[in-house]
Amino acid sequence: MSVFRMSIAIDNGASCLSRNYFIFLNGVSIVIFEGCVEGLFLTGRANGEMESRAEVVAVADRGLEGDRYFYNRGSFSHWPGRGRHVTLIEAEVLASLPLSCAISATQTRRNILTKGIGLNNLVGQYFCLGAVVLYGVRLCDPCFHLDRLTRPGVMAALRGQGGLRADVVASGVICVGDQILTAC
Repeated sequence: MSVFRMSIAIDNGASCLSRNYFIFLNGVSIVIFEGCVEGLFLTGRANGEMESRAEVVAVADRGLEGDRYFYNRGSFSHWPGRGRHVTLIEAEVLASLPLSCAISATQTRRNILTKGIGLNNLVGQYFCLGAVVLYGVRLCDPCFHLDRLTRPGVMAALRGQGGLRADVVASGVICVGDQILTAC
C-alpha cells in the first residue's frame, strides 16, 4: 500500500486554513489530529521489564525494533494471527483504574501510551503516529499473564479497555509527543 502526505492551504480572507491529507489506496482522506503519544516502552524478553524510550523505530510487517515481538520472543509469538507488532493503551484508562488495581504504563506490557484518543474506535482503521502508518487489528484484551505479572484483579479492571493491537504498515520513527492522526 502506498501512503502519500500533502498539505493544502486555503485562504478565506481572514485566516489561512491548512489541512493535512493522506492518500490511502487511491482515495483522499482528511486527517484529524486526535491525540498524542505519551510514552514508548520496549523489552527484548517475554517476561523482561519494559523500558521507557524517547523514540522507537517501527518496521513494516515486523514491529518495533528492540521489542520481544519483533524478534518473535514474546509470550504469544508462537500463536498464529496478526496484531502483534504494536500494542497501545490509553493514559486515561490507567488514570481511571481503582486504587487496588492501579498499575504503571510499564506494567501494562503495552508498547505505546496514548492520550486523547479512544483506541477501541481504531479497530479496522488505518492511523498514523507521526510518520508511521499502523492498522488497528483487534482489541488488546487483558489476560491472566498480566495478573500474574502484576496482581489479581488487574485483568478484570482492564476488561474492555485493555488497549489495541496494531500492525505496522509503513516504517518510520515514533517519538514521544507525536500526534496521532486518523482519516475520515
